[in-house]
Amino acid sequence: MGSKQIAQETFDDAVQENITEFEMDPEEAVREAVQQFESQGVDLSNIVKAVRQPASENGQKQKHKILLTLDSLGKAVADCDLAEMAEQLVVFTDQCKEQLAFRYLAGHNGAYSVVFSACQLASGDRNLMLKAFYTLAAILDGQPDLLDSAGQDLLLQTLKEYREDAEMTLAGIRCIRHACLKHEQNRQDFVKGGVLPLLTGAIVQHGDSADVVRTASSALRIMTFDDDIRVPFGHAHDHAKMIVLENDGLRVLIEAAKAFTDNSSVLSELCATLSRLSVRNEFCQEIVDLGGLNFMVALLADCIDHPDVVKQVLSAIRAVAGNDDVKDAIVNAGGTDLIVLAISHHLSNPQICEQGCAALCMLALRKPENCNVIMEGGGALAALQAMKAHPREVAVQKQACMLIRNLVSRSRDFSQPILEMGAENLITEARATHRDCDDVAKAALRDLGCKVELRELWTGQKGSLAQ
Repeated sequence: MGSKQIAQETFDDAVQENITEFEMDPEEAVREAVQQFESQGVDLSNIVKAVRQPASENGQKQKHKILLTLDSLGKAVADCDLAEMAEQLVVFTDQCKEQLAFRYLAGHNGAYSVVFSACQLASGDRNLMLKAFYTLAAILDGQPDLLDSAGQDLLLQTLKEYREDAEMTLAGIRCIRHACLKHEQNRQDFVKGGVLPLLTGAIVQHGDSADVVRTASSALRIMTFDDDIRVPFGHAHDHAKMIVLENDGLRVLIEAAKAFTDNSSVLSELCATLSRLSVRNEFCQEIVDLGGLNFMVALLADCIDHPDVVKQVLSAIRAVAGNDDVKDAIVNAGGTDLIVLAISHHLSNPQICEQGCAALCMLALRKPENCNVIMEGGGALAALQAMKAHPREVAVQKQACMLIRNLVSRSRDFSQPILEMGAENLITEARATHRDCDDVAKAALRDLGCKVELRELWTGQKGSLAQ
């Protein structure tokens, strides 16, 4: 993808030039413009790749269809025409959902202020409010910068006032979720505004609603992200602690799981959030004490054919295995065999191979007795098969190398069996292929008892070696 940016107007003018100057039909004109800009390294992900709608009878400039809809919505809001506003909100929401480029164009043409005014105008009319909040969620998707402090206050107030209404709660949480993804300041503002008890409260209040539980859990997880590249240091760790210590987050999530034993998508989301909250040793232990480990292991066994679920469960097991006592609990629950099975069953999936090797790596760390179980269960062979299947995936190669090292660092008897599986060649290849693998691969080879050559380059000058 290119790194250069252009304005929508620039792209539209190029399309129009292709139509008028070179007599191309509209579809051909758009294709030619796309090819022209992409060949110059321009990123067109935020550009609407379509011909603008014809000018209206009053001579207004041509506009894309989403801007025409925005005009209609704006007029309905200005005229306080609630029936027309309801109709235009639905049309505009559907168009926003089509692609980010439509939302981006609308967002840069004042859509947020129009939609926010629609939300205010709808106040007191539940059905109209739902439509307005659906639209707000749609326009914020991928554009969290649009939300202002007035919008934050409106969302928090709505969640408080409509806490017993599942649909309104879901609509509000969706807005908050989109507003906080990749936006650290919004996260901090919402947390300061009291969003965390509202989210955990929504899970408790609407524990029978799969959509509310899934979305609120996802929103809690996003509060623990550190994904805003504009901010050097976020509050992810602090937010995770607040969710657990001040809002009983672990208990809320694990209790919620009991209502959805047959719903893998909800359980997968709950696992993903629990993994983000496993930031302290005592939190990992509390997850086990509350029964969280049991439902993770059961979920892994029951949903072994569902890769998305398997990936999330492996990530959660990896996270809670940071506690040495929990390592033993996982092994005793039969977790190692299931992890090895997951890797073998999804050998073509690099993310599952990475998470599976990482989980086994954590279980083996400082635990020779666990290493015995992993070896007997085929964990080393599964890791090497993953390396063979994904030679270009640096994350898989690193996690597999670290697992091999952990297996042999305190149990040298495993070195020869692992070498007989072909470990040396695979680890040497990983080291040669991926610079990021050099240290872990070198450590694995040394602990396996292999001779390790330093990778040095002769610069041509006496006494000069370049690493």
